[in-house]
Amino acid sequence: MISTSQKFSGEQPVKKLCPKIILEGTRLTLKTEIAFALNEHPRIVGPRKYKYHSPIISAEWCSFTNFPWGRGLINFNREEEEQAMETYRTWIKLFELQKYYSWIIDRFHLSTKLYQRKYKNREYDFRWLENRLDKLGFHLVLCTRSTESFIEARKERIKISGNPVQYDDLQLFVEEQSELKKLFRESILTKTELDVSDNDIAGTVEKIADWITQTGGLYAR
Repeated sequence: MISTSQKFSGEQPVKKLCPKIILEGTRLTLKTEIAFALNEHPRIVGPRKYKYHSPIISAEWCSFTNFPWGRGLINFNREEEEQAMETYRTWIKLFELQKYYSWIIDRFHLSTKLYQRKYKNREYDFRWLENRLDKLGFHLVLCTRSTESFIEARKERIKISGNPVQYDDLQLFVEEQSELKKLFRESILTKTELDVSDNDIAGTVEKIADWITQTGGLYAR
């Protein structure tokens, strides 16, 4: 945002950064950690001399049920289908109304499509959503890791997790990752896949910053 003092002092206006990034991946692929790091990185959101609100949103919020680790935009039941689709319509409308802002999303429609296909045997067509996301300049990052690196990632996560049993069956994550890669390839969004097996969050963020700069994703279309 250009300050009033800039307008009247004759300074060259600063070009506004408003990247839009969707992070997808299975659990244990460091998406949330990367999202927070991106949201404070000067190459992504500009230098910050003080803290202020900047949105990180997620389809993983269990916002459909009044208990922890319940249902939400990814794992909704059949009777909650319209609620889920209306939530997606609301999100995209909000993005369109505030298109000159940065948005970082920690899991979104690909996670929904994956979960509903794999565990509920239901298919959802999100082409309408991707067309609107693409017009806004959303970029898609798929975070993946090697099969063997899931083991070490699990050891670290259960040290802090409030629900460690969700990480008991790592084979599920391997299967989900394979299917998620297929959905990723089908996406029309500008996209890249990054291997996070080395757990180097800072390095991954730099790679994303390099890529989104090269693809013109730092500024509004």
